[in-house]
Amino acid sequence: MQLIAPDILAEARGMTGAMAGTITVLGVALWLFGWRWHRFWVVAGITLASGLIGLNAGRTSGGTQVMAVGILLAVSAGLLALELAKVLAFVAGGCGAWLAAQWVFPQAQELWAVFLCGGLFGILLYRLWTMLLTSLLGVLFAGHAGILLAEQVWTLDTGDWVARNVAPLNGLVVGFVVLGVLLQAVSARDLEAAEAKSEGATEAEEEKSEEPPPPRQSPNQSRSICRGGNVYSHPARRHNCGSSCHRRQRGAIAQPDPHTRNNRSRRSAN
Repeated sequence: MQLIAPDILAEARGMTGAMAGTITVLGVALWLFGWRWHRFWVVAGITLASGLIGLNAGRTSGGTQVMAVGILLAVSAGLLALELAKVLAFVAGGCGAWLAAQWVFPQAQELWAVFLCGGLFGILLYRLWTMLLTSLLGVLFAGHAGILLAEQVWTLDTGDWVARNVAPLNGLVVGFVVLGVLLQAVSARDLEAAEAKSEGATEAEEEKSEEPPPPRQSPNQSRSICRGGNVYSHPARRHNCGSSCHRRQRGAIAQPDPHTRNNRSRRSAN
């Protein structure tokens, strides 16, 4: 089994350098951010595949509305992409289990039980299967496109080179797939931690905004005025001035002490 297929390289040999570079960058992004952007990848992949299927079906049927059929099928599939994601996970898990069983047991026949078991595990382990599938597709895209770029730069026969180095290339692909799954898991953990932190901050702000404001003091609330002319908010309490406070309304003026008045009159008389 050749993961880097010489037939695909031979068919894509006329590809321009710009297109090969774009596919390489897309493969690296899919390898690194497969789970983090999995909704985008699912919608984009299903929309593109449905559009190509619609164009091919309209061309083979000989209809005149080939473009309309392709666009309508692409839009319809794009709108249903997230709902079809679990179905695709079931199919992808089943196909992966089927290919793995054929690789281990080449003479095996009627592997429908393996397909169904792989599909069930694909649904139960949706996150892991998504990481594994996006990592594998990213490595395959980047690998084929990178080899085509190397052929254009160094002018070597990549078909013969790939055919002579099947086992090392398969080992490199498997290693990069496992590394991509680990990187996606670490990136997903950091993303979940950031989302939890932002949600906690939002909830704290909402609770703070829902707290009732402190009660405002009414203008008619009584206050105490001691003999020294100090105004206090606790009416029936003794203060440091040594005199008892009298309850007065706001704006009331403290009455002077009669003994103080008599002492002032005596001093003026003298």
